[in-house]
Amino acid sequence: MPTVLVPLAEGFEEIEAFAPVDLLRRAGVEVTTAALAEGIHVTGRSGITAHADTTLAAVLGRDFDLVFLPGGTGVKHLRADPRVRDLVLKQHAAGRWLAAICAAPAVLHDCGLLAGRRYTAHFSVATELPAILAHEKVITDGKITTSRGAGTAVDFGLHLVALLTSPEKAADISKAICF
Repeated sequence: MPTVLVPLAEGFEEIEAFAPVDLLRRAGVEVTTAALAEGIHVTGRSGITAHADTTLAAVLGRDFDLVFLPGGTGVKHLRADPRVRDLVLKQHAAGRWLAAICAAPAVLHDCGLLAGRRYTAHFSVATELPAILAHEKVITDGKITTSRGAGTAVDFGLHLVALLTSPEKAADISKAICF
């Protein structure tokens, strides 16, 4: 069973986090949401408070098949947390999947992982990411998958399902949710 870690920082974009989490769980993927702070309650950009599965501190020693970074204003907290940088670099060095949506590809950029790659992101970080392919919904280059924002969250989630399970499983879920 594939495993996914989703770090949640205050201000995370709810649609970008939970649409992919829902789709991955429908596919049978083991998804762990982990709050960046000490407690397990994290409030998103729209004021929805999520009950994370655990804290980031509690799972730092575990390996995951995919680390997925949601966007939103919480990206500033992801970028400022050295544990997130270490996690991303460790994941990349191990040849395991990384995914980021909206402004979160900036975290991958900060880690030096986007140079020479095809990627997309939200227009709000376009000045930081000069090679952004702004019209693409979802891009996978090597073991890095990026997506534009809330409006592409379902496409992104189904793409992650296809990568971690199978294209057939993604198609079945797409049909089941009338996408």
